[in-house]
Amino acid sequence: MTKIRFGVFGLGRGDDFVGNMKKNGAELIAICDKNEKLLTKKQEQYPGVTAYTDFDKFINHEGLDAVVIANYFHEHAPYAIKALEKNIHVLSECTPAGTMGEAVALVRAAEKSEAIYMLAENYPYMKFNQEMRRVYQSGVLGKVLYAEGEYNHPIWGDGFTAELCPDSKHWRYHMPRVYYITHALAPLCYITGVMPKRISAFPISYPHTKENFMGDLYWRLPDRSAMVSCFNEDGSVFRVFGWSQFGGHDNTYRICGSIGQIENVRGDTERVTLRFNDSFIPEGLKESNSYYPEWNIEDKDLAEKAGHGGGDFFTSKVFCDSIREGKQPMFDVYFGTTLSAIAILAHKSALEYGVPYDVPDFHLEEDRVKWENDFSSPMWGSDGTPPTIPSTELAEYIPTEESMAEFDRATEAYWAKKNAENNG
Repeated sequence: MTKIRFGVFGLGRGDDFVGNMKKNGAELIAICDKNEKLLTKKQEQYPGVTAYTDFDKFINHEGLDAVVIANYFHEHAPYAIKALEKNIHVLSECTPAGTMGEAVALVRAAEKSEAIYMLAENYPYMKFNQEMRRVYQSGVLGKVLYAEGEYNHPIWGDGFTAELCPDSKHWRYHMPRVYYITHALAPLCYITGVMPKRISAFPISYPHTKENFMGDLYWRLPDRSAMVSCFNEDGSVFRVFGWSQFGGHDNTYRICGSIGQIENVRGDTERVTLRFNDSFIPEGLKESNSYYPEWNIEDKDLAEKAGHGGGDFFTSKVFCDSIREGKQPMFDVYFGTTLSAIAILAHKSALEYGVPYDVPDFHLEEDRVKWENDFSSPMWGSDGTPPTIPSTELAEYIPTEESMAEFDRATEAYWAKKNAENNG
């Protein structure tokens, strides 16, 4: 097996990739992060690995074959482009691009590069989603007509908020929920092989307050989610919700075909239910079939131990296999930037209460030029660049200097109390 020498940029989420990359025959040789304390800790954990605070020095590390890009959510593209320009393979965390212009630039860089580019979207590789793909691809459901995907991950409590959103300029404080759409949409595309071509979105808003949040570190943005309707290339329709903050935690998916349907069960998401109309039940099956799928793979023990229902193992496996085979994966630069574009355009649609947008085909230069100069963003850049478009359709809840300062004071008070408790 060819040894792939890789580096990790962004040691928060990025560190989670190290073990799974190693399980797939890769060797960690360099790490990079702006947090020097974290960098020192990880360098001690990985003896012999070179540490950098400067990405340009990191990407020039001798012998680097591949890099995991896992810095701030909306700032992956510029660093991925630098790697691709050096023909270094890229495994990029969600989302591939924070703006339409960056998506265009990323596609152009990938087309010029000899390297592999892959989106590290892990939810399609969860056991139940792989089972739904197997069933759908067998043809037993007929042709997909309608599908649903929901990533519901509400955040409650000061501790969880302080860990995920350390200050008021952090991307999570300003990010429209619909921007985090890949966990909801990618599994549907993976299961069916179908991509959206036109979308519209409606916001779901309910302001956070100290009373309904149960703490001081409540989100300023009122958006709890957005319902995104996707009209697809084959005439089917998807309905998806991005990072939803309502009800209980769930990752649920439903595929409705012309013959039958399959879904993982809300509240028991590891279990799938395969159902048919009683007028057409395939031989060997019942009208309703409910079961827990099993891994049917050689590496099932490694998958079971990996995070996100085994998904973290498979993203690394597919990436490493693609490098060794010299072919682009399913979740290539076109797949990734299309999902980014859907998220960005869905927010534009939600700001206009459902105005539809055509999804660009990034294979086509005529579609790229329409968006190549659009770098509008609702989030702060890590370099201090302020937002250029609203983060919510409710103007009175757009974060202000006053509300941001209040959040920062509450964050500082939380950590001061926490540190005092730990030292006491």
